[in-house]
Amino acid sequence: MQTEMSAKPDSGAPTRAGKYLLFRLGHEEYGIAVMKVREIIGQHDIAVVPNTPVFVKGVVNLRGKVIPIIDLRLKLGLVAEHTDRTCTVVVQIESQSNSILAGVIVDEVREVVNIKAEDIDDTPDFGHWQDRAHILGIAKIASGVRILLNSDKVLAPGEWQVGASCPL
Repeated sequence: MQTEMSAKPDSGAPTRAGKYLLFRLGHEEYGIAVMKVREIIGQHDIAVVPNTPVFVKGVVNLRGKVIPIIDLRLKLGLVAEHTDRTCTVVVQIESQSNSILAGVIVDEVREVVNIKAEDIDDTPDFGHWQDRAHILGIAKIASGVRILLNSDKVLAPGEWQVGASCPL
């Protein structure tokens, strides 16, 4: 089953059905399409890069490849506390010009679930001030509601530039 937003054969409308990696940030669980996840690693020594947004923790050397590390809790405005279950999910991010790998710090990886299209609702309208492009939808699963993130939007590399502001 596909996880990427792809066109349905009949309607041309995007589908969000597929497998998602669920992870915890604070007291909530979120999901990212499994097809975007490259690996899950423990915490590494992070080299701090000056003049980056507060949510960019720095870079690590992952088997000879330098990748940026983003604290998703800080990016989303949540309280950031490391525990023994804190880990980094390495994801592939697509931008207009290229594809890059980035590490995303999360509190705990929970499980991989298969979510049907009919179990995913659109993001509710929170008013004109809220940009909802970073949320693929809200999944209704047996254990509750999960926010499905659009990793290409929430981790957009353009926001990492010096002086860039966070739109969330």
